[in-house]
Amino acid sequence: MIAWLIALPLLIAGFAATHRLLRRRGRAVLRTVCAANAALFAAALALLIVALSGGSASAQAATAAAESSGSNGAALIGAAIAVAGASLGAAIAVAYTGAAALAALSERPELFGRAMVIVGLAEGIAIYGLVVAIILIGEA
Repeated sequence: MIAWLIALPLLIAGFAATHRLLRRRGRAVLRTVCAANAALFAAALALLIVALSGGSASAQAATAAAESSGSNGAALIGAAIAVAGASLGAAIAVAYTGAAALAALSERPELFGRAMVIVGLAEGIAIYGLVVAIILIGEA
């Protein structure tokens, strides 16, 4: 988790610098950015291969350490991502459908029932995220 706290501002600064360079120079910077992305992808792939080909002794030691500490951090992080993603998606969906529903209601007030059903369906996305989070926490 500490690695993310360190890496996230660096990533944001890198994206901001890349955006600024792309606005100034164009194609040459685009090629440089694509080469850097390819190098990062290759490094991530190599790290994944090394992690997956690790010995069973290290995996057993890690499993024993996780069981002894009672940590279910991965499930909690997964639940947080599920709730956050579903809530953002529901917010965007409700914003668009709510605006459209209000526009339709200003012209034809008898469409209230249909408009609220559509807005309610958009809000259901957040409930799905909550259900996934509860399932993830229950499994851990």
